Amino acid sequence: MKAPPRSPTPFTWGGETLELRAERAVWDPLRRALFVADLHLGKAETFQAHGIPLPSDGDAETLNKMLELAHQLEPQQVVVLGDLIHSRLGLTSELRAKLAALPELLGCQLRLIGGNHEQGSWIEGLPQEHSQALGPWWLSHIPEPREGMLNICGHLHPVAVVGRAADRLRLPCFSYCETSERLALPAFGCLTGGYPCSQREQIWLVADNAVLNWTQPPPSSPRTA
Repeated sequence: MKAPPRSPTPFTWGGETLELRAERAVWDPLRRALFVADLHLGKAETFQAHGIPLPSDGDAETLNKMLELAHQLEPQQVVVLGDLIHSRLGLTSELRAKLAALPELLGCQLRLIGGNHEQGSWIEGLPQEHSQALGPWWLSHIPEPREGMLNICGHLHPVAVVGRAADRLRLPCFSYCETSERLALPAFGCLTGGYPCSQREQIWLVADNAVLNWTQPPPSSPRTA
């Protein structure tokens, strides 16, 4: 039986505190807003359309995780920071029906900041919104540094490479870039991969149903003859 997520990890910026959640989401308790990014729903169907046999159960796992989190936190709004869907090919009538039912199932407003994978797609009742401010946060899909604000974004699918050789793992993570004041969320979708973070970023690993502060090892020194 899967263990429940442990207590969230606080992230403080500008005198306000967000919660980094093991479900790969960020919770703003003051505004009761839940942020997720990069669900990539319909990815399996997109691959199947290209002849790649990918199982179709990833969407259910992703959506159930979001519903469980919403029922636990009771947010006033859930904001998807882009790439809710993977492509128009995967936007089947079945997926459209699930998306139409989501606000009622979540028990709150569902909003979508348009991502690159939504371009050219239309989802009834869920218009794609532009990047925008919510309190001190600048919400976007692709990173968009905004002076005096914390940019909360998706798109990067950050992962950390832990260990070496055969023991090396790629773990999803939250990444914070102090230079650009940007907090990137790990991909929320269960069928979504990731890309290694910069060595200069602060990292929180998502592992064993917990969020763990992690100091990245320094780059390997070049070998000398």
